[in-house]
Amino acid sequence: MTQNPFGGEGGLDMNALLQQAQQMQEQLMSAQAELAESEVEGTVSGGAVTVKVNGTGDLLDVVIRAGGFDGNDADDLSDLGDMIVAAWRDAKARADAMASEKLGPLAGGLGGEPGAGPAGGLGGGMPGLGM
Repeated sequence: MTQNPFGGEGGLDMNALLQQAQQMQEQLMSAQAELAESEVEGTVSGGAVTVKVNGTGDLLDVVIRAGGFDGNDADDLSDLGDMIVAAWRDAKARADAMASEKLGPLAGGLGGEPGAGPAGGLGGGMPGLGM
């Protein structure tokens, strides 16, 4: 008979706790894989620049509408660079919101603070989560 290290009847069941932790990790990894496969767009200036990122914020595509910029004009090129950054920020904010929606309920049981990020602030401390 195995003795519970935390006392007799009603003590902490370590096997159940470990099993629950493993299930949570599997759910988090599954949600993260879904995010990596999801795609989100961000646009600026009425669609002059559109970028696509995956659910983890990795840049996948940049589309620049033809005719809006003069490739020989330094100011136009500088503006274009600014628009690309702004469109990426828009898409990244959408990806972050999607990640919070998918991961928030799972990370809630990990002691995360509300608004602390997609994994309740634990992403860097949990191997394999890549957050």
